[in-house]
Amino acid sequence: MAAAFIHGFILAFGLILPLGVQNVFVFNQGALQKRFINVLPVVLTASLSDTLLITLAVQGVSLVILGSFWFKTILLSAGIVFLLYMGWSTWRSSPGNNNSVNNAAETFTPRKQIAFAASVSLLNPPAIMDTVGVIGTSSLNYSGSEKLAFALAAILVSWIWFAGLAIAGRVTGELDRSGRMMVILNKISALVMWGAAVYIGFTLAN
Repeated sequence: MAAAFIHGFILAFGLILPLGVQNVFVFNQGALQKRFINVLPVVLTASLSDTLLITLAVQGVSLVILGSFWFKTILLSAGIVFLLYMGWSTWRSSPGNNNSVNNAAETFTPRKQIAFAASVSLLNPPAIMDTVGVIGTSSLNYSGSEKLAFALAAILVSWIWFAGLAIAGRVTGELDRSGRMMVILNKISALVMWGAAVYIGFTLAN
């Protein structure tokens, strides 16, 4: 069981570590919000979304669903629309010369944070494919308590990672009193989202 837990932990960490839309959004919101408690909606939503995806992948449900050509097409198309919209919203939320970071943060209400976090998690085809293709497939090597340990390890990584990412963002926000760094972070966030949309578009075309 220990081997399965370690395998799941390392595998999930390797998947979640690279720069992606989900990571950028969590970090960005951590930096924008005035207090850590204000970014909890993002952390909880991203963590719960990953928990859902990992659970479905390990149970094999997502492998069956994603086997449908039409479902994958709809998923990819929805992902493009959401990423384009979120990129636009993030770009516009950048604090300008006459706005403070706190004013920019107020545009992301808890409800909007939850909606955005859920969309970048559940409507992010590359992340879903990685979860299904890597975690779901790797879980086939285990059964019973070993499969449970594998899944719990992967889920634990998500919860620790997103909380840590938000904290890192909060520290960055505290250090950046002028708001200049937030301008750069928001621009990077938007570009990553638009880049992901273009990538998905090429995937859909092929």
